[in-house]
Amino acid sequence: MQPQRSNNITGRLLTSLLSALAIAVAALCLPAKATAQTDPQFSQYYEVPSFYNPAAIGRTDFINIRGGARLQWLGIDNAPRDFVLTGDMPFKFLNKRWGTGLVMYQESIGLFSTLSINAQLGFKLKKWGGEFTFAIQPGIYDQTFKGSETILPDDDDYHEGTDDAVPKQDLHGTAFDIGAGVWYVHRHWWAGISGLHLTSPTVTLNSDTGDGGASGSDTNNFEFHAGRTLYFMAGGNIPIKNTLFEILPSVLVKTDFTFTSAEITGRLRYNKFLSFGVGYRWNDAITATIAAELKNFYVGYAYDYPTGAISKASTGSHEVFAGYRLKLDLSDKNTHRHKAIRIM
Repeated sequence: MQPQRSNNITGRLLTSLLSALAIAVAALCLPAKATAQTDPQFSQYYEVPSFYNPAAIGRTDFINIRGGARLQWLGIDNAPRDFVLTGDMPFKFLNKRWGTGLVMYQESIGLFSTLSINAQLGFKLKKWGGEFTFAIQPGIYDQTFKGSETILPDDDDYHEGTDDAVPKQDLHGTAFDIGAGVWYVHRHWWAGISGLHLTSPTVTLNSDTGDGGASGSDTNNFEFHAGRTLYFMAGGNIPIKNTLFEILPSVLVKTDFTFTSAEITGRLRYNKFLSFGVGYRWNDAITATIAAELKNFYVGYAYDYPTGAISKASTGSHEVFAGYRLKLDLSDKNTHRHKAIRIM
């Protein structure tokens, strides 16, 4: 009776997970409020796929950790500064394969600062020679505005120094956020589709000091909407016969149903150690990347050269990633959950 009970529990968990995924995808199809895209852009997107798709977790039998920083549009004051940290791993529960992960990122643009922390849980299903992962991602979306640093000159033709529409004190707010995704991995290729900010969370910005808004106005009137965003990612691994080289193509497309962005990247990797790549982001930038993998460590660098009018003001964008992976043994015969680092 124990196997039947285990299968029933697994079935209920899977049904609940798929129901939550279906509800989240349905929310993605609802009309969204007028919002701007809210997620940072990383040229090495293929190294942090779980940032864009919560189902890209537990893809291998490793604990995978990646962290990075991006300095956008150097030469322009108050340009975006992005930091991201992802971690994921597979695990077994009730004789089924699952994946879990954590994503954190922080972005600063001018007087605005965004912090997002998300947990990820996915169920894995082998099918057609590969493996599906269905995942959900609950989290928090936090916004801060440094209104105390706002400067409005009195001789400005568009604003007055006493304009109540512009807060003069620091504001802060947090909202619940949710995402969902599907990921499929085959021997030489992978693909996934996901939706983030599916509930289009509204962050109500309040004064950190509780003193009310500028000139006594209600700070609850200040709100920020995170727009629903749909992502599609795909890539492959093409060995070059009789050599130690392999070609790693990938593509990322995202849309908030108002603005759509797409980029394609091609990398050449030698002996699973050193890789070079070039990419193109539509109407935005040309990218160049270099990366090295030594045992379980990873380090990568990307440079973006802007192709639009912004190139007149910026010398480009720089991005650095680093990571580590730790081998897991998920077999039933394993008596140790992982190997010691010194013998890897």
